[in-house]
Amino acid sequence: MTADSLKRRSPLLRWGVIALVAIIILALALGIGLGLGLKHSSSSTSAGSSSSDDGSNGSTGGNGLNATAPPLSNFALKDIRNDSPQVREYTLVVQEATGSPDSVFRPGMLVVNGTYPGPTLVANQNDRMIIHVINQLPNSTAIHWHGLYQNSTPFYDGTNGISQCGIPPSQSYTYNYTFGDFSGSTWYHAHYSTQYTDGVVGALIVNPSNASTDADGRPVPPTPAPTVPVPAYDQDIVVVMQDWYHTPSPIVLALFLGPDGIDGTQGDEPTPESGTMNGLGQFDGNGEYFNFSLEANMTYRFRLVNTGSLANIRFSIDDHPLLLVSADGVDVVPQWVSGVELAVAQRYDVLVRTNETSGGQWWVRGTILDDMFAYSIPDQELDQRGILSYPVPFPNTTPLDPASADPGPGANISDLDTSTLVPSLPIDAPEPTHRYPVTISFQETQDDEYLAFLNNTSWYPLDKECTMSLLQQPSFLSSLTSSDGPSVYGDSQLLLTHNGIEVVDLLLDNLDEGDHPFHMHGHRPWVMGSGAGRYQGQSFNLTNPMRRDTHLIPAYSWVALRFITDNPGMWAFHCHIAWHMSSGLLMQINNRPQVAASYGLPDVLLQHCAVDKGSEAKRSVGLNVRLGGF
Repeated sequence: MTADSLKRRSPLLRWGVIALVAIIILALALGIGLGLGLKHSSSSTSAGSSSSDDGSNGSTGGNGLNATAPPLSNFALKDIRNDSPQVREYTLVVQEATGSPDSVFRPGMLVVNGTYPGPTLVANQNDRMIIHVINQLPNSTAIHWHGLYQNSTPFYDGTNGISQCGIPPSQSYTYNYTFGDFSGSTWYHAHYSTQYTDGVVGALIVNPSNASTDADGRPVPPTPAPTVPVPAYDQDIVVVMQDWYHTPSPIVLALFLGPDGIDGTQGDEPTPESGTMNGLGQFDGNGEYFNFSLEANMTYRFRLVNTGSLANIRFSIDDHPLLLVSADGVDVVPQWVSGVELAVAQRYDVLVRTNETSGGQWWVRGTILDDMFAYSIPDQELDQRGILSYPVPFPNTTPLDPASADPGPGANISDLDTSTLVPSLPIDAPEPTHRYPVTISFQETQDDEYLAFLNNTSWYPLDKECTMSLLQQPSFLSSLTSSDGPSVYGDSQLLLTHNGIEVVDLLLDNLDEGDHPFHMHGHRPWVMGSGAGRYQGQSFNLTNPMRRDTHLIPAYSWVALRFITDNPGMWAFHCHIAWHMSSGLLMQINNRPQVAASYGLPDVLLQHCAVDKGSEAKRSVGLNVRLGGF
């Protein structure tokens, strides 16, 4: 049976099914402690107003927790670039709440320290981070630090089922790591089922450092100078953008994985109702706008992050050109663009000059793109906006028109073409020593589930262990050190093992009709080439190819990624669309397992594995939900 052979349900029946499933799960949740929260009180402004100074959306959770959007100070960052190397210690509490980010009441939100998104973490490259994550959810969780290499600390990568077992309810896990040669804009998020879809996200900004020692007093090599440095700027501004769902993600995921899909067609990805910008959105003419209240005649570095689950997001600012300077933490040769399109998990940094002489207020646009949507939703709101304001000599007293189209930057420039990205610090890729073909596909199983496969293996988290803990077992370690190459542990763990330092090409063929933003943990691979159709020996770009940790593979296309196996550990390589990840679209890069095993594991990690309920805990009130996947 294929997806094309299934009959599409009517919209009325589709939403009736969703509502019925939601009611059943919410009712059962009250009895088993899922704590989705039903009490509701909210206060929202009309769509023509700006957000309040504290960013609060005024909603109160049934468990007493008020889910708010953080204030501007969480996104307009204090400059710490000249601080000496130091230990920066944070505590992040993951909790359930209710809220109305886009004016629609939403049970089952998951927040960090009471806010969505969570607090922005800021550090310098030579700092040490100590982050205590306290889990106050009724389910396990894990926090991933996207894009960080975690050299010698793979057990702090924060990937459930791979680098650690989930942090059980009412327990904590301390992540203690340094950045190595990483700097740039990135983010942290839950890496346990679809939890980040419900709000466990936050920005992580790492400034480059010229200090000669790190926070532990050890000497560090000087940072190589780029051929084209980033122009000077006055302040960092963080913009966290996300597609937003009105139904808690476990309910949505259960329907997506089921035989009828979420809309009557198996395999159709869940479509979001709206989006948010720094925790605020607008739905059906209601909601608040995040107000970027800045100073005139300044240069701001806008650090953009797509923390969504499905959709690409286009960012632009009316009447303001953007100078693109970085992609996924890699400084690039600057270029002027009118807008940038971010795939899920991608980041871009752009410089914006506040030098307009008339107006005083401009739309900051985070448009949700619908090219991945398989069906439509009534009253769906894709045009999410914030407001940029600063004093000008000739202010315009006319209110902003909510329905106005993007006028562009007022210059003859175009949106970013990612094929033009060139790293400003040239690093040519070494010749490969190994090449492996990898196919991306979706298939219906005998259980009527529509699952994702890499080379015919669909990932699923292990029960009461993670693959890093398996390295502590002599028999498992011995099986990996006998030879290099791909292998499958159990029926769900596709491992690509290399015992020495090798240069590996992954030749990815996307056989699916949808795009896939693939992210490689622990590495920043070179993008050697890409094109339509299947890979058939096409030539590569060998001169300073782009390096990035998240690359979009279009439908029915190929891409070649090259990386060096010099970072010991088990590293996830997966599609960052939450629904695809939870349906199994993941494999693992297993570098130098003997060295990784010699690192040992924190005792608390092994304790968490011992009490983790494994696959039994990753089902939702009798529905077939893969809650351990992402």
